[in-house]
Amino acid sequence: MANHNAYAQREDLNYLGELYLIGANQTPLLNMMGGLAGGGGKTCKGFTFSVAQPWALDAANQDTVSEDTAAAGPTVRTYTRGQDTNTIQIMHEAYGSSYAKQSTTGEIGAITNVAGPTDGGNPVTDEKAFQRTGALRQLAVNIEFSFFQGSETAVTDSSTNTKTQGFANAIATNTVATGGAALSKALINNILRTMVGNGAQFINPVIFCNAFQKQQLSDIYGYAPEDRNVGGVNIKQIETDFAMIGVVFAPQMLTDDLYIIDMAVVAPMYCPYKGMLMVDEPLAKTGAKDENQLYLQIGLDFGPEEYHGSLTGLSTS
Repeated sequence: MANHNAYAQREDLNYLGELYLIGANQTPLLNMMGGLAGGGGKTCKGFTFSVAQPWALDAANQDTVSEDTAAAGPTVRTYTRGQDTNTIQIMHEAYGSSYAKQSTTGEIGAITNVAGPTDGGNPVTDEKAFQRTGALRQLAVNIEFSFFQGSETAVTDSSTNTKTQGFANAIATNTVATGGAALSKALINNILRTMVGNGAQFINPVIFCNAFQKQQLSDIYGYAPEDRNVGGVNIKQIETDFAMIGVVFAPQMLTDDLYIIDMAVVAPMYCPYKGMLMVDEPLAKTGAKDENQLYLQIGLDFGPEEYHGSLTGLSTS
């Protein structure tokens, strides 16, 4: 229903009744990170930013020496560090409305005038504010999609359409390609063991999945006590050997993937403009209309990717 060609005008009709936003528009990941308000966000001063500085110990062993070797002195061991990065992407939306559209809230279907405090009248009394709400919601959905499915394009010059890397491509150490297998307790146990073996901390782990895999999880872990009036289950947490793991339905997830994300180490990363995380400003004035632009520079700080896990290529039927 979005119109990408023009500002709102009288041809964009008013209607009666309640407003309902349709489609899979939930953004649970972004909400859990503070939303577009930036409550849980970080800031940087460049389009390439650090997400982690990983380092590791040698594998455990019985590393002993003789008395003579000890007397001669130990060999110095050096622990080196790495640098994991991600990229900022530019998000840009515009919204606006003609003067005439903002003045004619009483026109319903562009014909019948029902202006006044009547029950069931036009619920939109500020057209520009409504258009701004739509632009903000669109930004949020696009950012959520990017954080889950984004493929990184690093900055090279001003012509580069930079893109941030989402979890689908960031998780590399703890990932199991299922080859089209149905989600099962054995697969969940497998990815958890893989994560533990690679040092995942399970500080605040959350499973994110689409509708089909969410139903599979409820079937796998659900237990519904007998009741004459109530049936069914809705699994929201799973008790495991390593942590209590939350379960969240996320519509922007790939249908055949399941991610275990440690929310303790992830955050949106903003590159502010003059201290502003998001710019909302009027565009150049031309004619009898009001137009604004929303602009922000944002990326995903996914922390150490070794703290997350994924099952990919799951059955979807």
